Amino acid sequence: MRRILSILLLVLAVSTAQEVQSQCSICTKTAQQLGHKPAKGLNNGIIYLMIAPLAIIGVVGYRWWKGGGLKTD
Repeated sequence: MRRILSILLLVLAVSTAQEVQSQCSICTKTAQQLGHKPAKGLNNGIIYLMIAPLAIIGVVGYRWWKGGGLKTD
């Protein structure tokens, strides 16, 4: 059951990732000056660069979860 819930949460997170607007205020001003198509490319680039740190956090969290957390023996 726990595995199914984890997979369901992962699928939900991945499916909603495309809806996210990940621009800071400076990037938003730049994107407004570029136009619609380049602004969409900029936003997709920001999301692409966000994948690596989130993947690392996910792997560390998964290994911690499977390993039982911090052990103080």
